[in-house]
Amino acid sequence: MTKDVLIIGGGIAGPVTAMALRKAGLGVRLFEAYDRGSDGVGAFLTLAKNGLEALKVLDLHGLVAGLGMDTPEGVMVNTKGRELAVIPQPSRTLRRGDLYRALRDEAVRRGVTVEYGKRLIDAGVAGGGVQARFEDGTTAGGALLVGADGLWSRTRTIIDPGAPRPRHLGLLNTGGFAEGIRVPGRPGVSHFVFGRRCFFGYLVHPDGGVWWFANPASPKEPTADDLAAVTPSALMDLFRDDVGPMRDIIAATPHVMPAWNTYDLPTVPRWSNSHMVIVGDAAHATSPSSGQGASMAIEDAVVLAQCLRDHETPEAFAAYERLRRARVERIVAQGKRNGDGKAPGPVGAYLRDLFLPVVLRQVARRGSLNWMYDHRIAWEDSVKGS
Repeated sequence: MTKDVLIIGGGIAGPVTAMALRKAGLGVRLFEAYDRGSDGVGAFLTLAKNGLEALKVLDLHGLVAGLGMDTPEGVMVNTKGRELAVIPQPSRTLRRGDLYRALRDEAVRRGVTVEYGKRLIDAGVAGGGVQARFEDGTTAGGALLVGADGLWSRTRTIIDPGAPRPRHLGLLNTGGFAEGIRVPGRPGVSHFVFGRRCFFGYLVHPDGGVWWFANPASPKEPTADDLAAVTPSALMDLFRDDVGPMRDIIAATPHVMPAWNTYDLPTVPRWSNSHMVIVGDAAHATSPSSGQGASMAIEDAVVLAQCLRDHETPEAFAAYERLRRARVERIVAQGKRNGDGKAPGPVGAYLRDLFLPVVLRQVARRGSLNWMYDHRIAWEDSVKGS
């Protein structure tokens, strides 16, 4: 059995993969590019019901029970404040930095070694295993290498120099945490506003704070100057003709996060070679509009560990890809559709307001998204036939 796996990336996918592989009986070492952890980094994210269930496989669900808030449903309104739909959204919303810290600390508690300041430069097969080379001039050897190094994965391009570039989705992201303000809505309910010029979402935390994000449209991939132009005053102007608390929320936010671009990866032709494999965003980044990015990374970790438990490599990598590819690419496509509806233009907005309530009622009645949320991984099941 493989005994020593190098894991590249210390975000969400990396620590969860490390703990999953340890559960499967493998030794792991985790390498993070930055010289510190990710405490306090980023805004917030959603762990969908399927992702929470995958955490249970690794006895990690208790870690998130006290973080963030349950978010059982979402309410969509149009630019005039008219309710379009109430949608089931079985999930938990957490600060990204809190989740990073909890997963990293638990991984260390379970015996995972984490090395910081280790940015991967190259890796290759050597002596029947793999040798990784880092920017600081150091190297590390192991039997296998797992790239959990995110959207701009270096591991992906080592495996396949012709790997596709991430796709710009036509939206930017910004957000923050407002204080000392009261807005409509029950704690934990996600509120989504289709503004004339910008999409907006917010949640009321049980402690009274308001967590929010905004998605200004960006038809072309933005430059650094374009991102810098997304100031609080510019955001306020985007919502000047919309009904809702958006401007008040922005004004009550001590620090509005600098804008960033959104991307996805519709398909990555090669996920592995004889000694390396990618997981999470490195293999299948999805739009934040899917609400599934973190959950897909967690599912990947569990399934990869099962495959390495039950197969020798490279058969294990092939089985992992067979079990995961169709599901994750379907979710990436769903996320793209969700995001496209955020900036449809005047005609598209009219049609959305007309048909979206009907469509979403049918989705709820037929359980059309059950395939996404009801997915479960049974750790005890063998994947030898996969």
